[in-house]
Amino acid sequence: MKYSILLLIQLYWLLKSKRSKPKCIFRKSCSHYVFEVANREGFLNGLNALYFRYKNCRYGYEIFTNPITHEIEMLLPSKVVVGNHEIAKRLLTKTIKK
Repeated sequence: MKYSILLLIQLYWLLKSKRSKPKCIFRKSCSHYVFEVANREGFLNGLNALYFRYKNCRYGYEIFTNPITHEIEMLLPSKVVVGNHEIAKRLLTKTIKK
C-alpha cells in the first residue's frame, strides 16, 4: 500500500505543470511532505499527513510574530502553530515587507 501512494505522488509530479506558481503555504510542498512521511513511516501515516495538509493548506491561516521569542510563526486553521522553518518563503517576505 505504501508504494501505491508513492507511485501516485510521482505520477502527480510528472503531470503537474512546471509553470504554475506555488500556492502552498508551507515551505515544503504538500506532495513532497506526504511523500517523505509515507516513505519513512508507511501508508497510514502518509494518509494522516495528507489529511493534515489538506485540512490546513488553505486560507484562514494567520502569520504573527511571537511576542516571547520574536520569531515569525503561523497559526493554521486547525489552531496548530508552526514555526518559520515550515512557512513558505513567499509568505515570510510578505510579512517582513509590512
